[in-house]
Amino acid sequence: ILLLGALRKSESTISSSSSSSSSNILCSAFTVKFETQKFVEEELSNITMPEMKGKEGRFQYTITDVKITELNLTHADLQFIPDVGLLFDVQNSSISLSFNRQILYWFLRVYDFLGRFLTTGMRFLLNQQICPALNHAALVHVNSMLETIPVRSEVDQFIGIDYSLIDDPVVTSRSLDMHFRGMFFALSHQNHTLVNYAVDPVIREYDRMVYLALSEFFFDSGMFAYYTAGIFQMDIVNEKMPKDLEMLLRTTYFGAIMMLNPALVDAPLSLQLAVNSPPKTSIKTSGATVVMTAIVKVMVLPPGQPPVQLSSMTMETKFNAKVSMKGKRLSVHADLRRFKIFSNQSALESLALIPLQAPLKTMLQISVVPLINNWTKRGVRIPLADGMDFIEEVVEYHNGFIVIGANLHFSKGLREMIAGSNETNTNNI
Repeated sequence: ILLLGALRKSESTISSSSSSSSSNILCSAFTVKFETQKFVEEELSNITMPEMKGKEGRFQYTITDVKITELNLTHADLQFIPDVGLLFDVQNSSISLSFNRQILYWFLRVYDFLGRFLTTGMRFLLNQQICPALNHAALVHVNSMLETIPVRSEVDQFIGIDYSLIDDPVVTSRSLDMHFRGMFFALSHQNHTLVNYAVDPVIREYDRMVYLALSEFFFDSGMFAYYTAGIFQMDIVNEKMPKDLEMLLRTTYFGAIMMLNPALVDAPLSLQLAVNSPPKTSIKTSGATVVMTAIVKVMVLPPGQPPVQLSSMTMETKFNAKVSMKGKRLSVHADLRRFKIFSNQSALESLALIPLQAPLKTMLQISVVPLINNWTKRGVRIPLADGMDFIEEVVEYHNGFIVIGANLHFSKGLREMIAGSNETNTNNI
C-alpha cells in the first residue's frame, strides 16, 4: 500500500519559489506503524460486500451478509521505499468471515469441492474489495485530514506563518523528509518578506520518531514580521517609569531642561524606544542569541504642548533565546545578556550616559523583556494533525540551525482523526 500520494499537497500549497526551506521535518518508519496497522484493521473490518449469486457446474449458490469477524495481522511492517513512498506489508495473516449461503446441488459428496470453491472465491472477492478500500482510505481520507492542518495561518493579531511545502516529500530508505517554507509575515504587509540567506538545516539523527529542523531564517522572519508590523516600539512614561530611573534622568538632564525652559523642571519625562532595524538571530552549538538595536529618545512632556526631545541615544542589546517545544507549539524565552548605550550627539555625552547604563538595563529587564516573552511564550503551532502531539522533546543547537527531536503521541486513532477532519470540512462548506 503506497501512501506517499496522501502526503503530497495540491499545487496551490506547494511553493513555486526556488528559495531554500527554513523548516524540515523528518519522520522515521516506526513513527506510524502501529497507528497504520490499527487503521488498516479498522478499514478492513468495515468492508461491505454485495450479494453474490452464480452457477458452477451442477450447483447454484447465493451468498449474503458477508462480514469480517476476525482480522489477525500478525506479521505487519511499515517500510520506506526510496523515491516511491511508504509500504505497509502484511504477510502470513488471516481473516475470518461469516456469511449466509443457499446452495442447490444434485450430488451429496460435494463438500470438499464447495469448500475449495468458497475459499478461492472469497479470497478473490476480498482482494477485489481490500485494495480499492485501502487506496481510497490512503488517498482520499488521509488527504482530507491533511487539509485541516494549517498551512498558512495567523499566529496573533500582528503576524502569520506560512508552512507550505516547497517540494514533494523525499523518501529514503530510513525516513520521510519534508521541506517547509517556515516563514513568518506581517498581517498588514503580507507580501513584504525577508530573503532567505540561511544555511539549509541537516538532520543526521534517527533515534527519535520525528525531527524538526529550523534555520536562522525561521526566527529572523518572525522578528522581521514583528518589526514590519511596528511592534518593536514603546513609550515608558508615568507609572511605567521606575522612580529611581526618573530621578536619575532628571539629574542627568537638569541643565538641558533649565536651558530649554526652567518652568519644565517638574514636567513628566518619558523614554521612547523604537527598534531601528530587524533583529538578527544567530544560532551556534552553544545556543541561540538575538541582537537588537534601538533608538532611545529622552523626552520632556510640557502640559498641553508637544513633547520636546532632550537627548537621543543608541541602545544595543543581545538576548539569549531558549527554544522549547510542547505538544504542537514551539515557543522562545528571551533573557537579556548584554546591554550598551551611547549618544547619537557626541562622545562627551556618551560618557555622561554611563550612570544610566545599569538603571536602563534594569528597566529593560522589568518592562521590555517581559513584553517580548509575552509575545513568544504563546508559541507558534507546528503543522501536525489534531490527535497527534510531540512528546519527549530534545532541542539541539547546531551552527545555523536548531534540531528538535521528539516522539509522537496519538491521542486519537487515524480513523478518529479522519472522521474529525471530515466533520470539520463539512462544517466549513
